[in-house]
Amino acid sequence: MNKFKKTDKNLTGAHIMAMSLIAEGVTDIFGYPGGAIIPFYDVLTDFPEIRHILVRHEQAAALAAIGYSRVTGHKKIGVCLATSGPGATNLVTGIYDAYMDSMPIIAITGQVPTFMIGTDAFQEADMIGITQPITKNSYLINDAEDIPKIIKEAFHIAKTGRPGPVLIDFPKDVQNQIVEKFEYPDLVDIPGYKPNLQGNKKMIKEAAQWIKTSKKPVIIAGHGVLISNAMLELMEFVNKTNIPVITTLHGLGAFPENHKYALGMLGMHGFVHSNYAVQEADLIIGIGTRFDDRIIGKADNFAPNAHIIHIDIDPAEIGKNVHCELPIVGDARNILIELNQIIEKPQITDWHKKINEWRKKYPLPSQHRLKDSSGRDGKNSISMRAVIAELYNQTKGDIVLATDVGQHQMIVAQQFQFKNPNQLLTSGGSGTMGYSIPAGMGAKIAEPKKEVWVIVGDGSVMMNIQELVTLMQDNIPIKIAILNNSYLGMVRQWQELFFDKNYSHTALYNPDFKALAEACGMKAYRAKTHKEMIECIKKMRQEKGPVLCDFVVEHEENVYPMVPAGKSLDEVITGL
Repeated sequence: MNKFKKTDKNLTGAHIMAMSLIAEGVTDIFGYPGGAIIPFYDVLTDFPEIRHILVRHEQAAALAAIGYSRVTGHKKIGVCLATSGPGATNLVTGIYDAYMDSMPIIAITGQVPTFMIGTDAFQEADMIGITQPITKNSYLINDAEDIPKIIKEAFHIAKTGRPGPVLIDFPKDVQNQIVEKFEYPDLVDIPGYKPNLQGNKKMIKEAAQWIKTSKKPVIIAGHGVLISNAMLELMEFVNKTNIPVITTLHGLGAFPENHKYALGMLGMHGFVHSNYAVQEADLIIGIGTRFDDRIIGKADNFAPNAHIIHIDIDPAEIGKNVHCELPIVGDARNILIELNQIIEKPQITDWHKKINEWRKKYPLPSQHRLKDSSGRDGKNSISMRAVIAELYNQTKGDIVLATDVGQHQMIVAQQFQFKNPNQLLTSGGSGTMGYSIPAGMGAKIAEPKKEVWVIVGDGSVMMNIQELVTLMQDNIPIKIAILNNSYLGMVRQWQELFFDKNYSHTALYNPDFKALAEACGMKAYRAKTHKEMIECIKKMRQEKGPVLCDFVVEHEENVYPMVPAGKSLDEVITGL
């Protein structure tokens, strides 16, 4: 029952903050209390409209907020909360992750009283200064009267244009400040902040002409397609042009991977046929992608025969990593709508034949072993690729997957045919180990009816394994699959291939993950054989609460294809 009446006269800054968040549609917050934020925590119990999830490390709060935003396609904005000093600085990795992957989150941090700022008071940290390079905007609240306006602006900035994190530093005395009344603004107007949503019509017409006359075009669809909700427009564009679609890691789900014109992911661990197609293309249509180093390989030899059309809402990305002859700045969906009205189909039958030849010649390595129970060592062992293939077979691909960072992440991106947007939650730009469990937790809170799986390595899982307790306390029924090879697998792979097998500090001594999960009160399993793996996935799907399985996989399975760092996309190690 709500003990606090919104007509009460003794409104404080803490009350105003809670009421402003509710006015913005916030129903969930991930956080951890402490001295500098305790006045806000004190009033949270007066607002049952907001569910608070008590994480066990502030980093997990920020990462959960990211998963929360991502799985909803930014329809809901994740909010994380921490006290000042070390509590606030523990959010930094998550804020950085959100910034690199264009994820809208709101981070609220407690702060020492305003009159103590700059005195090196207990647990004082300059969070504005610390996070300035990795936030879209930040606020230090000096007057509780400003809270509604700041919250309105913060949410608007976080989710419009190119999305990103916004930090709000909330001093303790401002939380306690008495405010006469609560008024939440209906509109927001920020001078100087007007994201360009409409593309230049002249450029769009020129792009249509380039597309019509191209002989070897490809589309590179990035995260921006998902952010702008342009999936249907992209499908219409492909249906009208028959141009094949390549996706970035964060673009997976923007176009159904089982479509005949879907070529899958490109880049360091992309498909051979995708990489070859880019290198031989005469036209690249980049939509909502920043052409980062992991997808372009050696920059001065990227797509050497191609003209590049770059569609992106952020003008700072145009020409940053690759030379672009035809930039179109604006919202991907709006630009595709205009393109679809004037586009004509190019003559590319021979191009499709060439790509299909590459497809047949360069299948994914180990495809022949997906149903084979014997590993490379001749024992009845499990491959990581087989686990992901079996998970896809049993779920028909209709689940949400939160991965961590490493070999398993790339295998999921290659193996799992994503058919729908926002199915894949992963850390791309920052490669944050420890991402998966908090992100999966946030996703399940935001979308409780969806089946959420966490795929994590035995190295990454130790980064935020304390959140197993959070899952149990709040009964968040996600399913955690640990692919346990007793190595930091991706680093070990690099050591094998490029450092003369000098496995320096990559072998792991692990706890008994099954026993550890059970100690937290969680149902847990272990699978060491192919048969056990199949049965464990079935059992996990039947569990109603949080569940974990330790899949003991091959120790030295590598992820191919692989483009070595500094090499061109066509200088690929196929693994065949």
